Amino acid sequence: MSLTLSAFEKLYQQTKDKKYLNYIKAYADELIDSNGNILKYDINEYNIDYVNPGKLLFNLYEITKDKRYQTVIEQLRKQIASQPRTPSGGFWHKQIYPNQMWIDGLYMAEPFYAQYTVTYENGKSLDDIAKQFELAHDHLKDLKTGLLYHAWDESKEIGWANRETGTSPTIWSRGIGWYMMALVETLDYFPKNHPKQKELVEFLNEIAQNAVKAQSSSGLWYQVTDKPELQGNFLESSGSAMIIYGLAKGVNKEYLPSSYKKTAQKSFDAFIKEFVKTNENNEITISNVSSNVGLGGKPFRDGTNEYYAKSKTKDNSSPALAAFLLSAIELKK
Repeated sequence: MSLTLSAFEKLYQQTKDKKYLNYIKAYADELIDSNGNILKYDINEYNIDYVNPGKLLFNLYEITKDKRYQTVIEQLRKQIASQPRTPSGGFWHKQIYPNQMWIDGLYMAEPFYAQYTVTYENGKSLDDIAKQFELAHDHLKDLKTGLLYHAWDESKEIGWANRETGTSPTIWSRGIGWYMMALVETLDYFPKNHPKQKELVEFLNEIAQNAVKAQSSSGLWYQVTDKPELQGNFLESSGSAMIIYGLAKGVNKEYLPSSYKKTAQKSFDAFIKEFVKTNENNEITISNVSSNVGLGGKPFRDGTNEYYAKSKTKDNSSPALAAFLLSAIELKK
């Protein structure tokens, strides 16, 4: 939900229409009590996903000066401070997934972490943030395609992990999208003169180049990104929209060559043709959104290519809706 609200925040900044701001505030106020406690939040779960909604509170606090928002921001910073880490220093995805980094975790934690450290700590944690991307780049990357797998178990003990590399078996288009979005949104807070800024821009250029190589002839991306011929594999909307957004914002911020804007525009047009339908009330449906696939757990999810290809699709699920909005904003559509 907070991903969609991040898109609403960008819409508010573009349009100055307070309906978007009011919607975000209503969401926050429903989940935060009068003392600044998040309903049903348990830090001991150490779920990295819980950090992401905190991004919405920086502007809310700046606008309203409501101290509850500041209190929650600090709670989430405390979670980051005590989040369990792999031996190499990467954040665990959750307490129940020891020694595992998942690619979506980069998006869930790093943009908030970067905004916090630049706003309140004079940027003291930027090196630690860059390290999370370095670990993902070094350990999740497939050497053949240059694309990143969904997850990495540094201990190499979990059943889905490759015994030599620790990686999970599948390259997932939404995973590539999470990685690209994490990079472009974290880079918002990295000064150009910071020693790690150039490295993160290089990571973005590398994944952009390899993602474009993996495009289908339509200009979109398959659920299992590198295996279009896999039985049951399908063009997937959320990953496609996230990659389009990453390309478009990367060009707008001058991290990527301008030629990628044309690629993003063509893919956006293909996205509308393939996934977007409008009814008689001018309401849209975005189709072919991957369900929330994962790894491990009970029952055990083995992360095979076939598991991702057989995942049920949904309409109008938030990752696709939000990334569609964000890409449209960047492309001025």
